[in-house]
Amino acid sequence: MNPDQTVILVTGSTDGLGREVARRLAADGAHVIVHGRNRERGEALVAEIHATGRGSARFYAADLGSIAEVRAFARTIIQDYDHLNVLVNNAGIWLNRSPERQLSADGHELHFAVNYLAGYALTRLLLPLLTESAPARIVNVASTAQTPIDFDDPMLERGYTGGRAYAQSKLAQILFTVDLAGELEGQDVIVTALHPATLMETTMVREAGVPARSTVDEGADAVMQLVTAQGIESGSYYRGLEPARANAQAYDENARAALRRLSETLTGVPSR
Repeated sequence: MNPDQTVILVTGSTDGLGREVARRLAADGAHVIVHGRNRERGEALVAEIHATGRGSARFYAADLGSIAEVRAFARTIIQDYDHLNVLVNNAGIWLNRSPERQLSADGHELHFAVNYLAGYALTRLLLPLLTESAPARIVNVASTAQTPIDFDDPMLERGYTGGRAYAQSKLAQILFTVDLAGELEGQDVIVTALHPATLMETTMVREAGVPARSTVDEGADAVMQLVTAQGIESGSYYRGLEPARANAQAYDENARAALRRLSETLTGVPSR
């Protein structure tokens, strides 16, 4: 890795959208921190990137269903890198076929844990490195599926469905985006969220048992825009390539404060 290279961490980059984004970033000359649970796929992607002669990459394994592993992952990144220019919180799950509510290693509803809490904790833990590396960007890969968070039952012990759990976790990402953008105003760190594309042809969508409606390339175009384009407004939400309006709860200051408190309690990672 060249000391002057842009360093970009893409979570969930051993497959699907994350893998394509990692390839494109490396092709542009970046050093990509490849993350996933499958070491074989991760090392294969790193080898593929190095074989192109453009950019560079390194693989790190971490299970985002465990806050302890998220903490260890963040510590390792801080130890191994003196700058981090972009964080793409892409990793996610959608247990559409599972009627049973599943829990993370920490006892939290699994969609909320992997899709939201892991990204919250990782972002918070890496924030000093990102702000020191400014200009920097944080991109949260959310979804157009958005269900308001029930703060009386955020772990969905009542009325659980996989679709509701997924949509709630994705809206939580957007609330966090708006909240963090306000906190970082004036620090040259752009925070955005997006719905990359609808039902891309990914392993997650296939395993959910629904037909694909768009390509990974479409989703990657949208993510790359938020990573590289000029004129992107911090705190914004995009649907594909266009700015959009998220669920109204994202713009509710009281809801964002409630989510902030809940996130601190569930992860043990302070918001400031």
